[in-house]
Amino acid sequence: MSDDLSHLTPGAAELLQVPHDQRIRAILGERWVQYARAAHALRILNLLLEHPRTTRMPSIAVYGDSGMGKTMIMQRFRAQHPPLFDGQAGVERTRVLALQLAGKPGERRLYAQILSAMGVPQNPRAAVVELEQVAIRLMRAVDVQVLLLDEVHNILAGTFREQRIVLNTLRYISNELQVSLVCFGVNDAREAISGDVQLARRFEEFPLTRWSADGEFEDLVLAIVRNLPLRNPTVLSARAMRRLLQVTDGITSKVFRLLRQLAIEAIESGAERLSDDAIDQWQPMTPNERLFA
Repeated sequence: MSDDLSHLTPGAAELLQVPHDQRIRAILGERWVQYARAAHALRILNLLLEHPRTTRMPSIAVYGDSGMGKTMIMQRFRAQHPPLFDGQAGVERTRVLALQLAGKPGERRLYAQILSAMGVPQNPRAAVVELEQVAIRLMRAVDVQVLLLDEVHNILAGTFREQRIVLNTLRYISNELQVSLVCFGVNDAREAISGDVQLARRFEEFPLTRWSADGEFEDLVLAIVRNLPLRNPTVLSARAMRRLLQVTDGITSKVFRLLRQLAIEAIESGAERLSDDAIDQWQPMTPNERLFA
C-alpha cells in the first residue's frame, strides 16, 4: 500500500485512520463532492444572491432527469448560506429560503409552505389573504433574496387554473419582494414554468443533461474517486470509463452509487483501489437496478 495520499482529498485521507466499518459507513453517507458542473451551477446561484434588487429580478430554472444532482446542488447552496442572526437589528437574516412544491398546487398551499420553511406556525382557518400578508411581511423582514423551489414540475399536478394561480403568485412574490426564483425539477419543469409567459421570460435555463463520454465525465469520476477513502490510487482505462458510462446510463446518482459500491468491495477485499476488472465484473444487486435513477 502506498504512503502517498495525494490521490485523496484531505477529508478522505483522514478517514484512513478509522476502522474499516467506519470507513464504509462514511462512504455510504452523503458528502458533497465538488465537480465542474455543480461548481458552475453554484457560481450562477451566488451571482443571483449578490444581484442588486431591481424591478425585474433574474431567475434560473435548473432541470434534468431524476438523479442528475439537482437537489444536491440546491442543498449545497442552502448550506453555504444558512440563516444568520443580525445582532444589530435583532433579527435572523434568511437570504436563501428553500421549499419543496409537494402535493397539489395552490395559492394557500404555497404560502403555507413558505411559512413552514420559516418555522412559522399557521392558523389552518386563516384566509389566503392573511397567509399572503404574513408571508410577504416575514420574507421582507428576514431579507430573503433568493427563493429556491424544488420539484417545481409538481405544479403540473393541478388544473390549468390552479397552475396559473401558482405561477401568478410566484411572479407576484418576485415582483413585490424583488427576489430571484430558482426552480429545480425534471424536464417537465420547463413546461410548468412556461404556463406564465411573463414569468418564463425571466428564467435562464441550466439543463443538467446526462453525461457523455468526454472530459467532463472523466472529471466527475476523478472527483468522486478522490473522495473515496482508499489507500491506493485508482487508475481507470478509457474502456473502463466507457463501461461505467454505459451501465449507469449517464445518471449522476448511479455513477456515485456504483463507485461507492466498488469502493466498499475494495476495502473488504484489501485491494484498496478501484480497477478496470472491478468495473467490468460489476453486476447490479437486483435485476432491475439499472432502471432506478
